[in-house]
Amino acid sequence: MIEMLSYDFMQRAFLSGIIIAILASVSGTFVVLRRYSMISETLAHSALVGVAVGLVAGFNPLWMAVVVAILSAWLIEYLRSEFALYSDAVLAILLSGSLALAVIIVSLGGAFNNSLFSYLFGSILSVSTQDVITIAIFGTIALVSLLVFSRQLYFIAYDEEVAKTSGIKVKLLNFLLVSVVAIIIALSIRVVGSLLIGALMVIPTVAALQFRVGFFKTGLISLFFALISVIFGITLSYFFSLPSGATIVLCVLFIFIVSLIYNKK
Repeated sequence: MIEMLSYDFMQRAFLSGIIIAILASVSGTFVVLRRYSMISETLAHSALVGVAVGLVAGFNPLWMAVVVAILSAWLIEYLRSEFALYSDAVLAILLSGSLALAVIIVSLGGAFNNSLFSYLFGSILSVSTQDVITIAIFGTIALVSLLVFSRQLYFIAYDEEVAKTSGIKVKLLNFLLVSVVAIIIALSIRVVGSLLIGALMVIPTVAALQFRVGFFKTGLISLFFALISVIFGITLSYFFSLPSGATIVLCVLFIFIVSLIYNKK
């Protein structure tokens, strides 16, 4: 373990992974309670469009992923609120459209290479110091935003109509939530990958909900599960030369299965 942490790239991997675990679990609690779990997958595919544009045009793919993910989040919320479309229908449309657009962009630009696959499935080795700084700065802003408005967001998740009548600015907070989720997902694809980040955001919360201990304790349990999954996932990927993102997801799936069995007994 000490030898593993002596490498700079592993230090960056653990630091960025821990930050992402905190962000994903906290935001995932609100996403799952809103029954909006598929938004993580949709925004991950939207962020992939930003990555594709960055790789083809020569921009920073991580920054482009953040910008495109936020714009997609705003579009999803606008379509849902203004046109009274079903949430799952909006997400399905954006998910398939974003993936198709990303494939076309990288095909035209000839960007099907190892860089793109590192964003698809995650690559611990590719996390740079600049990536860690970007994740830390934007991650702190996203986390503070969630914590400041946590009570209002929980109220909206519990009953959106009652929240409106209570004077809470539901529309504004909905846009804030999807924006924060978009930022977190865009930051996470470097470590976990765009095809797998949804699992890290949703599964720890679903596993924590099995204990039925209230909102605050559920959030803490979800955070613990996410941290354990990331730490063990990165460690296993190092010692057995496994893909980091897939290994992290398998760890969190294992925790979910154990929580199901434990609570059923």
